[in-house]
Amino acid sequence: MLRVLPLSLIDLTQPRILAILFRSLFVTLLIFLGLGIGAVWALDGADPCLWWSGQSCEFGLSASGLGALVITVLGIWLLFPAVALGVIAAYSDRIVATVEALHYPDAAAAARPAGVGGGLVLGLRSAGRLLVYNLIALPFYLLLLVTGVGTIVLFVLVNGVAIGRDFGEMVAARHGDGPLRREWLRATRGERAAIGIIITSLFLVPIVNLIAPLLGATMATHLFHRDASATPR
Repeated sequence: MLRVLPLSLIDLTQPRILAILFRSLFVTLLIFLGLGIGAVWALDGADPCLWWSGQSCEFGLSASGLGALVITVLGIWLLFPAVALGVIAAYSDRIVATVEALHYPDAAAAARPAGVGGGLVLGLRSAGRLLVYNLIALPFYLLLLVTGVGTIVLFVLVNGVAIGRDFGEMVAARHGDGPLRREWLRATRGERAAIGIIITSLFLVPIVNLIAPLLGATMATHLFHRDASATPR
């Protein structure tokens, strides 16, 4: 783990990696912009007071804009890992191929690219898994709010486990058959969870969270290839 982190940080300075980073960030921001616009449209003219008291307090444009802002901010806090990871997964083949070409050319030559379709499937599956995990954990997030830090700790643990698996699958999908991939995933569960927890923690840090999913993908690639015996064939 201590060896793959500095290698991954250096990889983030590579022009091809930076190009993927900017492209994925643009797509991620467009998704949240769409969320905000959709929230404004949904809230404009809404009358929540009728649901509770029978009185009218219809939202105007300013109130719906404020509500949309709150929804978007909460969405970024809760959904940013899922959305960003889903977008990065769509580019996963390019990311992993770039890192392999730089450090593991033999493995890169023998890899079986997932292609655009495979990347999209990985992205949707990753985002879906994170959404399900967080929906299950949501009642516990709310209960732990009284502890001050309990919600954040649980958020990092829940998302860290899921993200660690997703990053591993991104890399392993290019190498070996199904049983060998599953064997590697089982053998590295703890290390991948550690990567996931590190990356989820970075998601909570403004600005740094923008590079977190890309750093996770590069770390998982180095973990997979760190020695010959760890790479399924």
